[in-house]
Amino acid sequence: MPEASETPTTRGALDGIRVIDLTVWFQGPVCAQHLADFGADVIKVERPKGGDQGRGVMSLKALPVGDWNQYFLVINRNKRSVALDLKTDEGRGIMYRMVENADVFLSNLSPALLERWGLDYEKLRAINPRIVYAMNTGYGPHGSADRPSFDMTVQALTGIMAHLGEPGQPPIYLGMGSGDAYGGLMSALGILIALHARRRTGRGQMLDASLYGAQLFLAAPAIQAYLATGDRRLARQQSRLDRPQPLRNAFPVEDGWVVLALDGSETSWSKLCGTLGDDDLVGDPLFADASLRKDNARALVGRLDKILSSRPAEQWLTRWQKAGIPASAIRTFEDLVADPQAWHNRYLMTTHCEEVDREVDIRGLPIGLSETPGAVEGLGPELGEHTEILLTELFGYTWDDIERFKTAGAIP
Repeated sequence: MPEASETPTTRGALDGIRVIDLTVWFQGPVCAQHLADFGADVIKVERPKGGDQGRGVMSLKALPVGDWNQYFLVINRNKRSVALDLKTDEGRGIMYRMVENADVFLSNLSPALLERWGLDYEKLRAINPRIVYAMNTGYGPHGSADRPSFDMTVQALTGIMAHLGEPGQPPIYLGMGSGDAYGGLMSALGILIALHARRRTGRGQMLDASLYGAQLFLAAPAIQAYLATGDRRLARQQSRLDRPQPLRNAFPVEDGWVVLALDGSETSWSKLCGTLGDDDLVGDPLFADASLRKDNARALVGRLDKILSSRPAEQWLTRWQKAGIPASAIRTFEDLVADPQAWHNRYLMTTHCEEVDREVDIRGLPIGLSETPGAVEGLGPELGEHTEILLTELFGYTWDDIERFKTAGAIP
């Protein structure tokens, strides 16, 4: 694959697809970012005053995150920006012409607001029957869907937080915008499915990829286990000392923590015991078979804690790798950025940032294609940076039209 700094010599996989991106914050913009990374022409439409609220994010949880707006610029890379006041008749007219020439209309604004602006599905479908109308709502299109939605509040609602952490301790927020990020991926998937269906039918359609639905799928294995059994233990926090499978667990070592991902088979038990150097553990009747190890999980985890905490992670990992035991040290982001694997695969990349006029490190491409690879050709645009050139060169407006739009306040 090309290096991160290279521009692919082939056209992007989504070259020829035009997306009108009327989204803010994270879930919607990151959906469009995935499409833009692989060649779609993404036109981000923003309000003239302030634009996407993400432009104002220079800290997370009140902690500075650098001297450049990494939140907005990375999420909105590879896009072009049009500043448009959709509260004006002229602004809505411009949007309608853009929709006439687009393949996808993407928004995470409230359905009520879009309807008030004349941007509901029925209106845009009448303008362009081939349009794929993609919504990123909080809770889905049916039922009670008018509540505010944020990654943390929806994660609390889905049961994910109640499932994480130790009993008696506060529930754990998975954090990192994980639900939003997953929702963006689900939305991009839905758009590609709808575009593929359009090749057969010639018609677009409406889709919704909600934050609620995405987070339910994020927890799919755990939720399905509860659906299948109704076992309340599967819906609650579970101590690492009482896991049904104690060898699939986190353990303290001399210099931190490691995870083991072993099943309960005799083969796995034998492999592990062969690396621990503790003959008493091997012969202990409490752990003679898988059933006993499960019944005596608390005692087994306690014994393993004592054994493993006597050596640093690297020594254990070296032994386990030779034995074919799946395990890893629990690392930090600081460790991650020093891992060549992340850079070789372009999961992390370096690109130029005009805001600070230097190379910066960014999260890269989660998918690799051999013939039509994705690329980062530029970070997020300035507010309204491409307004005039797009309206004149792409959508057929004259410079007299531009002056008229400015007078009406439709564009800055």
